[in-house]
Amino acid sequence: QVQLVESGGGLVEAGGSLRLSCAASGSIFSINTMGWYRQAPGNQRELVATITGTNGRNYADFVKGRFTISRDNAKNTVYLQMNNLKPEDTAVYYCYFKNLGAYSVPYWGQGTQVTVSS
Repeated sequence: QVQLVESGGGLVEAGGSLRLSCAASGSIFSINTMGWYRQAPGNQRELVATITGTNGRNYADFVKGRFTISRDNAKNTVYLQMNNLKPEDTAVYYCYFKNLGAYSVPYWGQGTQVTVSS
């Protein structure tokens, strides 16, 4: 089992910035992927960004140039720096974790609300 604790959501005006954090604990293998997904009302959950233990990054097209994902392996923590936020970024943001392995399952955080006002 892996536990994920998120922090950093909130309300911000368009053009503003927020930083999300997610700390993982439990059965963590040395090789894993962490990241962020989001879900807006009426929409499916969608990928925002992921990062591997060797800092391989993958971003959704709609956040490229605005969001930056990073991680601190010593703390098993992933961060999402969100700049130039837009109202369409409003959603619940979920932390994601998956150990490497064919039988590994994904784990999700409880979600943190990000609201961007116009």
